[in-house]
Amino acid sequence: MTDPTDRRHRTAVPRRHSVPRLRGRTRRVVPRTHWLLLCVLVVTLSAALLLQGYTHHMFGITSDDVTGPRGRADTVPGQVAHGGPVIADAAGSPHTARPKAGTIALTFDDGPDPVWTPRILDVLRRNHVHATFFVVGTQVVAHPELVRRIVAEGHQIGIHTFTHPDLSRLAPWQRSLELRETQLALAGAAGITSSLLRPPYSSESDALDDADWSVLKQADSAGYVTVLSTLDAEDWQRPGTARVLANATPHGKAGQIVLMHDAGGDRSQTVAALNTLIPRLKAQGFRFTTVGAAVGMAGPVQPAGLGNRLQGIALIKMLQLGDGTIRLLGMLMYAAGAISVLRAAVVLVAARRHRRLRTGRRARPWGPPVTEPVSVIVPAYNESAGIEAAVRSLVASDHPVEIIVVDDGSTDGTADLVESLGLPGVRVIRQRNAGKPAALNTGLAAATCDLVVMVDGDTVFEPDAVRTIVQPFADPRTGAVSGNAKVVNRGGLLGRWQHIEYVVGFNLDRRLFDLAECMPTVPGAVGAFRRRALLALGGVSDATLAEDTDLTMALCRAGWRVVYEEGAVAWTEAPASLGALWRQRYRWCYGTLQAMWKHRGALVQGGAAGRLGRRGLVYLLLFQVLLPLLAPVVDVFALYGLVFLDPLRITALWLAFLLLQLLMGLYAFRLDGERPGPLWSLPLQQFVYRQLMYLVVIQSVFTAVSGSRLRWQRMERYGTLRAPAGAETSDEGRPPRVPA
Repeated sequence: MTDPTDRRHRTAVPRRHSVPRLRGRTRRVVPRTHWLLLCVLVVTLSAALLLQGYTHHMFGITSDDVTGPRGRADTVPGQVAHGGPVIADAAGSPHTARPKAGTIALTFDDGPDPVWTPRILDVLRRNHVHATFFVVGTQVVAHPELVRRIVAEGHQIGIHTFTHPDLSRLAPWQRSLELRETQLALAGAAGITSSLLRPPYSSESDALDDADWSVLKQADSAGYVTVLSTLDAEDWQRPGTARVLANATPHGKAGQIVLMHDAGGDRSQTVAALNTLIPRLKAQGFRFTTVGAAVGMAGPVQPAGLGNRLQGIALIKMLQLGDGTIRLLGMLMYAAGAISVLRAAVVLVAARRHRRLRTGRRARPWGPPVTEPVSVIVPAYNESAGIEAAVRSLVASDHPVEIIVVDDGSTDGTADLVESLGLPGVRVIRQRNAGKPAALNTGLAAATCDLVVMVDGDTVFEPDAVRTIVQPFADPRTGAVSGNAKVVNRGGLLGRWQHIEYVVGFNLDRRLFDLAECMPTVPGAVGAFRRRALLALGGVSDATLAEDTDLTMALCRAGWRVVYEEGAVAWTEAPASLGALWRQRYRWCYGTLQAMWKHRGALVQGGAAGRLGRRGLVYLLLFQVLLPLLAPVVDVFALYGLVFLDPLRITALWLAFLLLQLLMGLYAFRLDGERPGPLWSLPLQQFVYRQLMYLVVIQSVFTAVSGSRLRWQRMERYGTLRAPAGAETSDEGRPPRVPA
């Protein structure tokens, strides 16, 4: 969130009542329970998505044809293979039943469907005919109102499994789950249970094989009666209304169970055929009824018990929640993708234009060279590991400087170490520990120059950095200048990832902010200011933990121009462990949220303040708050897609996103004069570093909302900084120092 070059003396840990929170009133809440809440949310969401994925994508209605050639039928009893279409007691002494002569039982599979089921019901109602609907559980969940209409209009309900798989290819536990879930869906939707079962892809009795028979025996053990068919209208093939009509017309007066479909595709031919079939068969003396009535079965559909109804309602609600969640995740993923692509395009175009304006052949100088001396303020708290390298690098500057080291109550001998160096132009001021803003204000009060450079105690400047960073002050409108901080400890994956983030993320953003005149942050590691502009603001505020962002936003709102000078290079240490990185980014992110809230009034102001508000603050909100909050959505949906959708498509999208990042990285590294070698670790960065960053944002947002505060604590130093060559104690051959 806050610029990663803002390296303060101390890290952040939760504490109440130490600095103002994001908004006014303080509540005594420590942000701990939100992680439990987040875990519960993740587990619940995962369970809902797993259930939704299983029920919608593991099998699903793919075809109404048989899934393969018929197998051996050695175990199928002869009385079943040559018997009627209704099979009972399959696990014991199987027997079958046929519809009574002159009786037609119309059956409809795969529904209910919101388009075709109501039309078929209308045809049945006009002709005063009752039928049997074998419903799919997922369709029941999606359209419970249609199930209630089917029951209310006197039709019979049977089950057709939950996801329409070939039951013979499933394990016994999966078969049981399919049947149980469908019963619960019926109980939740219409308050009923049914003992009628039609297995998907089933046909007539003589088509049963051994695998099918094992399904029927298991179903019988669970209390089901299997209903096959005697006539298949083959409407699933959509052969034409005349062909459907011919297939569904019986020959002779034998009773028939006619197989048709009210879902699974365009069923207009089915509707048209029914309009002709029913009146024609009635005229021939046939009577239409349900399967149960056709074979004399007593009460196959019964009211569901209270427990089943409650479980069914819960199942329906959970699956509906899963459906809604998937739709929402899909929309959010597309939104995040669109925002990311838009950001990449805007940032790259802006970076190219910024490069041309600053270093191209038509680049305009800021004005006459700035040669006036500069006060360099180094706030330091327990910086003994790197303060010598930092101060020596400043002494080696090729621009006249006075160096003011403000020791903020260090306990590790930082001040003594600087004094013992005996470097020319270096002054040490000691004060009791009061925080970085107080140390900077002490340095401002002691500075004798109008141009001030602020440097963290763990940062080493290039010899020309001070001279380069003050050149934009040739323009009297310039109030602050951001330099270019680079990671010095790039060893290991964590170092490489932070190096990539500094170059690609923050430096590209700075170029965009410079062009748009809405720079939100001049980093504490390498930033220059007009002293009088800071004094006019009352100095550095301690109202937020991101004092550099707060100060920069205040300068913008005061009408000062803030620019980026990429040639002013400084080297800084980055955290070398995930724990240290978490603490650092947590502080930055929370501090930036504080600063954004403090300066929210810029959104409705005009001039420079309005540019900050409507450009800078909106950009920060979109890309440093909302987009990281959407990142888990993208990850969850990607995992869901890999398991339940199209793995190749999801992988292709991920590779396209990675390619976009790689292109941005290559261009950013080229602009910064860096070798692109570390970019090989970019794919790995997506699996660890990215997740850490959006968890930081989540933690920061919860902290801000809960009203908890953060306090400073010492940042770990590693001693990897080195002074530039030639930074000895002698000042021979260097620009004159400003007298201390």
